[in-house]
Amino acid sequence: MILAGDIGGTKTVLAIYDESVEPFQLIRETVFKSRDFLQFDQILHQFLGDSNPVKIRAICLGVAGPIRHGQCKTTNLPWLLSENNLAKDFGVEKVRLLNDLEAAAYGMLFLQEDEMVSLNVETDLCVRPKGNIAVIAAGTGLGEAMLYWDGKAYIPMASEGGHADFAPQSDQEVALLRYLRAELGHVSYERILSGPGIYNIYRFLRDTGFADEPEWLRKKLSQGDKSAVIGEMGLAKKDPLCVEALSLFASIYGAEAGNLALKFFAVGGVFVGGGMAPKLLSALTNGAFMRGFTGKGRYANLMRTIPVHVALNSRAPLIGSAQYALSCFDISVS
Repeated sequence: MILAGDIGGTKTVLAIYDESVEPFQLIRETVFKSRDFLQFDQILHQFLGDSNPVKIRAICLGVAGPIRHGQCKTTNLPWLLSENNLAKDFGVEKVRLLNDLEAAAYGMLFLQEDEMVSLNVETDLCVRPKGNIAVIAAGTGLGEAMLYWDGKAYIPMASEGGHADFAPQSDQEVALLRYLRAELGHVSYERILSGPGIYNIYRFLRDTGFADEPEWLRKKLSQGDKSAVIGEMGLAKKDPLCVEALSLFASIYGAEAGNLALKFFAVGGVFVGGGMAPKLLSALTNGAFMRGFTGKGRYANLMRTIPVHVALNSRAPLIGSAQYALSCFDISVS
């Protein structure tokens, strides 16, 4: 059995997969509220204690945070995870920690056609060209990763590219940068391409006079998840501020996805992951995203040849962790 995990600041998902059948099967999955636990070990003890006794052959965990020397200090939690400590404490020799976007990226390789939506109408969803793959995922923050094609296999590579400097491409985006810089100092892409980022865009539009904020919307925003409210009202076209916020979000998202494709030479495709993309799908498919993606001057023609897909399967990080364990530890189907 393979134990896979997707560890984030809000929730931790653990799953057991049976690798003795092909394709391997999900045996059990449990979602935990991360902040209810002082350390990750407590979650793992509870999960394994609740399970029927099984022989775990390998553990592979996608963790929201940088992995260095087999250890990770989680970004939004006071947790320290160590491959060596997990192996010793739980009696499992094969343990690997991945950055959460590395795990998600690896999981993209195993998506079925009905688990993806193509944003680039000039490419064929059924054709998967070999070559480097880029993955970008907006959620609580902005994650970016790469799958390097070495000619025989894909190798996941993490990055912290979401914290790179925001580079505006229009007068409106320059004004957005100035607005946020006055408040935040440094403005990264994550300040814009995330759940909190959508609200940052909305505030900019409201405060610079794009349109008036109606009282009913002000009340909704004060009572609920602000980014969810803006997304819902924007998709339903019930408020011009929300509609424009989604349009600007999609355009900048596409531009940064295109930046990633150029930096990684991702001719194998770009996958848009994370929890936000499926919820905002109609805002990403109306053209603004791809205009941002392809608007690369002399390289616009190349950009039009790169497949761009939205991943719909929320289990991609778990699948990626489990599949990486099979590959990394050369675990054969028995």
